[in-house]
Amino acid sequence: MPSSGRCLAVLILLLPCAPALAGPWPRAEKGMFLSLSDERDRDGNNYIGLYGEYGLTGRETLGFELGHTNVGETSAIFWLQHGLEPIGENRFALSLGLGMIQRDGILMPVGQAGADWGRGFGGVLNGGWMSLETRVKVAGTTEDEQDFQELEPSAFNYLTAEVTSKADLTLGLHATDRTMFINQLRLEQREDTGFSSKIATSVVHDLIGPAKIELGLITPISGPDEEAVKVGTWLEF
Repeated sequence: MPSSGRCLAVLILLLPCAPALAGPWPRAEKGMFLSLSDERDRDGNNYIGLYGEYGLTGRETLGFELGHTNVGETSAIFWLQHGLEPIGENRFALSLGLGMIQRDGILMPVGQAGADWGRGFGGVLNGGWMSLETRVKVAGTTEDEQDFQELEPSAFNYLTAEVTSKADLTLGLHATDRTMFINQLRLEQREDTGFSSKIATSVVHDLIGPAKIELGLITPISGPDEEAVKVGTWLEF
């Protein structure tokens, strides 16, 4: 792990309310969140994604993600999340999603199931939150592995595996009224490339009205991934 990425990760972990992304917190009824982001790594691979959430009720949130990679995949997935009864300060949610992936002009189905936990905290700066989000994603397959032999190992991170299990542990805080720091440990087990882990650190700052800007660094700890940068915009209504 590069020393610069390690130092930044440690700094944010030491920094002392719910996050903008829902996690286990349902979006407010008729509330909306949109995010457009671009992630690029050192090998030149990139993923452009449009992510959204809409609050159907006080407990149900409808979400979607549309994505495109430079390694030949376009995806669309929609999910419904249900918030469970809180236990003290702890929040829980379950979700199910369905979608499609297009690769080499061929469509294949994809489904996912998720379970989330989270809680907010105060007493440090302007407060913050912790959350654990888990996902299992299963996709159809249409390709021969030989078709991808010329790809760099890191490129497979930008393609959907037949079976993927993920766990994201997040620590976020409101450093000021206009700035959030978000630090995330990402663990992933893929059927094709095995286990990988990385730390994603982001700074989110208010612009004008409902608009925010996100700047982030993704640093691999283990696995074939390369260091990447992320730039995004958020809109929250």
